[in-house]
Amino acid sequence: MAAGGGPASGALLCALLWAVAAAGSGPGGSPVPGAFGRVYRGAVNINAERVYAFAYSSKPGQVGAVRVYVNSSSENLQYPVLFVVRQQKGVLSWQVPLIFRGLYQRTYNYQEVGRTLCPSEPTPETGTSDQIIFVDVASMAPFNIVYELLVTRLESFQLETNKAFNFTASPSQPQYFLYKFPQDVDSVIIKVVSDAVYPCSVVSVQDIVCPVYDLDHNVEFNGVYQSMTKQAAITVQRKDFPGEQFFVVFVIKPEDYACGGSVPSSIHGNVNRTWNLKRTKNLQVTIVPSIKKSDYVQAMFFSFLSFLSFYLGSVVVAFVHYIRVRRKASAGRLSPEDGSGIVVSSHPITASTPDGSSYGAIDESSSCAGHQLSSPERGPPAGSDTDSSVEEESDFDTMPEIESDKNVIRTKVFLYLSDLSRKDRRIVSKKYKIYFWNIITIAVFYALPVIQLVITYQTVVNVTGNQDICYYNFLCAHPLGVLSAFNNILSNVGHMLLGFLFLLIVLRRDILHRRAMEIKDVYTLDYGIPKHFGLFYAMGIALMMEGVLSACYHVCPNYSNFQFDTSFMYMIAGLCMLKLYQTRHPDINASAYSAYASFAVVICLAVLGVVFGKNDMWFWVVFSIIHVLASLALSTQIYYMGRFKIDLGIFRRAVMVLYTDCIQQCSRPMYMDRMVLLIVGNLVNWSFAIFGLLYRPRDFASYILGIFICNLLLYLAFYIIMKLRSSEKLLPIPMFCIVATAVVWAAALYFFFQNLSSWEETPAESREKNRPCILLGFFDDHDVWHFLSAAALFFSFLVLLTLDDDLDVVRRDKIPVF
Repeated sequence: MAAGGGPASGALLCALLWAVAAAGSGPGGSPVPGAFGRVYRGAVNINAERVYAFAYSSKPGQVGAVRVYVNSSSENLQYPVLFVVRQQKGVLSWQVPLIFRGLYQRTYNYQEVGRTLCPSEPTPETGTSDQIIFVDVASMAPFNIVYELLVTRLESFQLETNKAFNFTASPSQPQYFLYKFPQDVDSVIIKVVSDAVYPCSVVSVQDIVCPVYDLDHNVEFNGVYQSMTKQAAITVQRKDFPGEQFFVVFVIKPEDYACGGSVPSSIHGNVNRTWNLKRTKNLQVTIVPSIKKSDYVQAMFFSFLSFLSFYLGSVVVAFVHYIRVRRKASAGRLSPEDGSGIVVSSHPITASTPDGSSYGAIDESSSCAGHQLSSPERGPPAGSDTDSSVEEESDFDTMPEIESDKNVIRTKVFLYLSDLSRKDRRIVSKKYKIYFWNIITIAVFYALPVIQLVITYQTVVNVTGNQDICYYNFLCAHPLGVLSAFNNILSNVGHMLLGFLFLLIVLRRDILHRRAMEIKDVYTLDYGIPKHFGLFYAMGIALMMEGVLSACYHVCPNYSNFQFDTSFMYMIAGLCMLKLYQTRHPDINASAYSAYASFAVVICLAVLGVVFGKNDMWFWVVFSIIHVLASLALSTQIYYMGRFKIDLGIFRRAVMVLYTDCIQQCSRPMYMDRMVLLIVGNLVNWSFAIFGLLYRPRDFASYILGIFICNLLLYLAFYIIMKLRSSEKLLPIPMFCIVATAVVWAAALYFFFQNLSSWEETPAESREKNRPCILLGFFDDHDVWHFLSAAALFFSFLVLLTLDDDLDVVRRDKIPVF
């Protein structure tokens, strides 16, 4: 029994109870004055009901919470015992046995029920508040049904900051507690842990409104909620609760299906089961302050300044390079280290220029022929890169004699760059510019619907309060405005800033190259790798769009929109491979239309993999066949330099080649280096196909991305090995970029594999992987992956941009093709 507020208060309570007893009437007789902590036993039927009255008082600042426990041995669902609790501002009722419904309309019956009544807190103006509670017990049964009733005052109803509180709950005995924001705290994180995975539970945060929704079938009607196995976390902001307080509700579900568990074998079938508190769960809740506004500002400054330092470094490198070039140009002694495609001197190369090749030799006449064939580059006015609607590649490359000449040149045993850079430079540059304009168009049409969709996702989360929709790391999800995890979005700023920086670096090289063309610099016209910047511009745009779409994905990460995060990763990997191939094969690289069409097919396969890739074996069989055939077709095109026609007669020609070269005379491959690369590449791709057939990974998008990345790394390693084998060298800048790329990628992948969530599992199972922030108290492991992967991609692009700077003073008829 609660202590009164003095003699006057005690007298008032006695008067209230006397008035209740005097006024009581009905079939069950007068209300029985009840005492807290005492067990009442009785029997009810259609002609007899019981009414109990419990009186107590509350002082200002104290929240009076009352909990009611009831029990009935009856399992008769036709005549349950009805309990109705009447308070000053509300009514709460339930029946025993209490029925819960599970999957496939299974029912679970509980004979022991415990409910916490909605508390009332007196205001300072009213002073001490006297309350009275009526508990009505009734049944429509024509026979007696025995019950037990216990009403208690809760001593620990209000949760305290930074103090753990332990309790037990079950489906029929949910729990909820009150929390009030301290004066200096604007945001808190509710952390809930349990030693047991099951039973599945739900954690809900609700405003101070009666009734409190604390049963499995209505807990989702109010507030925000999330399912839980061993761990849950909800961030709550003061601004969302005008009263600066809220209820934390804990509900145990009757089944574990929602948390990834299976339906118990003992209850298969649509039958009623009485469980009697077998599904209890021990929980611990701790409410800790979240970060302050100053932490948001600090995190934003850190993000932008970290990547703006790359701009400063680029300016310093460009300035140092400019000073070196000016000094050596004024001294009249330029060396290969001064390359980079920006040499403005037109001094001819002396006979002492290194041939740069132990790759193989052809006679001088063929070299001269190759050099003469490249003369169209010097024919048109230098630097005239204007796009003309009448100047198309087909105008220069469709005559029969040109096709015949292609067959002669491209099938030589030893190819040099002059053999594959014979087309007019303006036409080839225009061809590669299409990559840039097409990717901008693709980015706009792809990004706008994505942004609209993720805004809808976030709106649904905010309106319904269902935090199971999005797979955040809830232990490090910092909201800002309507966004639930602003830190995951902010960490993608590196992709956009570094992508834009790469565009500026490429633009600088492009401008310097144009100036050199205008003065007809001999280095630019006949030496080094032909400079075509369209693919580099496309790579910069792709890096920026990867940041945009990754941010969109992290607005609400889930199974349905993961392909948003990977689509431009496919493009980045594909564009890097195309750029690497274009370096030594400028005339025969894929057109933008065919390349982007291939990317579209890959993205379509990724979407189909999301839909059908879980359990459908037929999809994996079809995909593996497409994968293997595509690998063979691409290998054939690469091996024969595009001179092997792919049409209906390809199978007959392939059989003839295999019979002639492998069975009839078993000759050595004509292009041994290419053959080794393609054999290794096909083995890698066939291994991926076999792995997919055997294991059928659920994360199909990452599976495809792994295929792209492995092929890119394989080709890059082959390129560097062949470059060194051909007596070419790596200058300091590309060497630094290679080392930086390897180191940063290694660090980035470490954080990438720190799984903080997984939409391959249920939301509750995913939350078991959640971890606290590790950087500035604001960013988690995945955010660090975003930072490092942006830097790693930037360095990777610089590797491709500067890898062949050493060849800027080497004649093209001395640069081998591999």
